[in-house]
Amino acid sequence: MEVFHNKHQSYQVIKPWKENFPNLMAGITTRYGGTSNPPYDTLNMGLHVNDDQKAVIENRTLLAELIQFPLESWVLGEQIHGNKIKKIEAESPFVGAGARTKQSAITGVDGLITKNRDTLLAAFFADCVPLYFYDPVSGWFGIAHAGWKGTVTGIAREMVNQLVGEGVSVKNLHVAIGPSIGFDRYQVNQIVIDQIPGSYQAQVCTKLEQTNDQYLLDLKKLNQLILIDQAIDPEKILISTQCTYEQSIFYSHRRDQGQTGRMLGFIGCR
Repeated sequence: MEVFHNKHQSYQVIKPWKENFPNLMAGITTRYGGTSNPPYDTLNMGLHVNDDQKAVIENRTLLAELIQFPLESWVLGEQIHGNKIKKIEAESPFVGAGARTKQSAITGVDGLITKNRDTLLAAFFADCVPLYFYDPVSGWFGIAHAGWKGTVTGIAREMVNQLVGEGVSVKNLHVAIGPSIGFDRYQVNQIVIDQIPGSYQAQVCTKLEQTNDQYLLDLKKLNQLILIDQAIDPEKILISTQCTYEQSIFYSHRRDQGQTGRMLGFIGCR
């Protein structure tokens, strides 16, 4: 059963979380309902692609109104395909970072955590894996951008470690793995495979026949296995079945050969 459901043409929410945690807003945008022109049509959220900047801000403003989190409450990182995480504290000067300009985003960061109410943590995606974290007991939540580099360097593990360091109990932690490129569409070479810990390789990689160094890689499953190894209850890990490459409602960097927009993954608690 798919766990991300359309709340509006412009965004999906994590349905089980919405039902169980009504104060939580967590989901991902689609590419519909915005103002951007091709090839970014229409709801591109990324200021770092070659889209009209005014259109992107209009798109973000539209989403802010839909989900009732004003742009001034958003927090965005630079995203460098790493595993660095930033904690957003109460009254943090980083609230609003990256919301209206890419220059104001938090530098060198692919993961964000906070327990600030009325703050929206967000990240950009166009095939990479969105990771969402929520502890309903302590109130901590977070989001991470996990491309293959971030995945193999353990951003999922680092997110759990950071949250545990803030007093979160792993037995209370819920995680969702969002829409991203599917196993059948994610072809990588030996260089990538060699960086995956050997204990996971057989479970997430399939060598393509009649090739010397080409494989299919299941990034969602690799993140799931890493999370389970951090003692996250498998029953508290939700996994989207949606493939950004296959489904035209999403942007896909691979499908669109780099000329495309970005979805926004987001999580906030009122």
